[in-house]
Amino acid sequence: MRHLLAIATLGWGLGLGLALGPATAAAAAASSTAIDDFITAEMPASGAPGVAYAVITDGEIGEEGAHGVMRVDSEDPVTTHTPFVIGSISKSFTALAVMQLVEAGAVDLDSPAGDYVDTLAGTPAGAPTVRELLSHTSGFSTLQGNSGHTESTGSPDDLANAVAALAAVEPAYAPGTTWEYSNTNYQILGALIEDVTGTAYGTYVTEHILDPVGMADSFVADGEVHPEIATGHTPLFWTKRPLAENTTDIATAPQGGIVASAHDVALYLAMMMNGEDDVLSADGKALMMSPAGDVSPFYGFGWYVDTSDGTVGHTGSTPGVETQATMVPARDDAVVVLVNAGSGIGFGETTQLRYGVTAIALDLDYDGEGSRWAQKALFLGLCLAPFVYLASMAWAWRKRAAVRAKRHAGFAGLFSLWFPLLTTAVAAWVLLVLVPGFMGAPLGTVRLFQPDMALATTATAVGGVLWAALRLAIAYTGRPASEPSVEPDVRSATG
Repeated sequence: MRHLLAIATLGWGLGLGLALGPATAAAAAASSTAIDDFITAEMPASGAPGVAYAVITDGEIGEEGAHGVMRVDSEDPVTTHTPFVIGSISKSFTALAVMQLVEAGAVDLDSPAGDYVDTLAGTPAGAPTVRELLSHTSGFSTLQGNSGHTESTGSPDDLANAVAALAAVEPAYAPGTTWEYSNTNYQILGALIEDVTGTAYGTYVTEHILDPVGMADSFVADGEVHPEIATGHTPLFWTKRPLAENTTDIATAPQGGIVASAHDVALYLAMMMNGEDDVLSADGKALMMSPAGDVSPFYGFGWYVDTSDGTVGHTGSTPGVETQATMVPARDDAVVVLVNAGSGIGFGETTQLRYGVTAIALDLDYDGEGSRWAQKALFLGLCLAPFVYLASMAWAWRKRAAVRAKRHAGFAGLFSLWFPLLTTAVAAWVLLVLVPGFMGAPLGTVRLFQPDMALATTATAVGGVLWAALRLAIAYTGRPASEPSVEPDVRSATG
């Protein structure tokens, strides 16, 4: 389960590796005491100001608990009724809403999205079918899903405008041929819900899912600031920095903008597992929680599916908040964990906190995250590199006479002057463009989730180029110590 759920956390942080699995006889019992003891021990290392959880056992909410505060500079405690932005767990709400329209006969799973979203009709972005959007087999890439095409303004039209901008975007792959997680899929589905129903996405989800399930603490992102939400905290060099405001975003609501408490998410998970016809038919729920096909063997409609251990779930990540919901439908057991902190790279990660609670609650094996030495070394290296470049600049200035002499030292001297500019420029391109693209998130998105990593990466890239450029500037200005000055011959001028 772990290796499947981890892919959803950021979209660009594709953490792989099996860590949760079927329980052994030595697995800890799912009790509030065991969970609370684990949280107390693990929270300091995660740097999380607050965490809330709720456990469903045999289809009923059993243990619930919360630790910490809503914001580091306040004393307001987190409770099981504190709303959190639940991130990509929101995709399951969007998928459920679409399935309601399918069961009502208003939407066909195998019709192109452009048949329902007017602004995408006849465009490459409107070609993927509803089924392909739901299962992340549309062809849209992770990078496309993490690249904003319009700015959010807080207007009720933000979602419609963001999807309309996709008319100029072509999926990275042919629809139906490749599985790749992409927020774009669910943004389009949100617009589909609006166009088919003639109702705002938030209004529809509230009236047809949140209210019927009894999610009294919950709402859909509306572009407003909400003080009652647990404040997100982003990593900043071994600390956590609170976001300035609890602003919600209408444009990203379908893929990550449901706001819900641990108690309410537990009600929602219990509904998904109850095998009853209520907000959706039992067959419709089962379809959502089953692999969508050969191209999507571990994702259904809005849910990751791990047939090896019978778990179904999703993680979520928004700036400063990380969440996790996991179900074992065959047992009617589930758990949700909400943390108001984003993970650093190797340091201050919430992964072990979230997966540890999940393992205890569902009686699963979990071996922990280990030392994470490779991630820590990478982060430390990026943090130290700018200072190394600064020291190198000072050394180049101190030894400027020797640097200047290189321009008169033939090919070897010229090579030693110009080659560092080439290598540092290439390194800057790799750090600022290639790696973010490969990981599925532009640097601007990384900056929202991990500002320290983005700053260290940028400083390293820029610092290297500046060091190389400074050496050249020194070399081609002034003169080497060995080059004699040219003084006027006063005697010849005067006779």
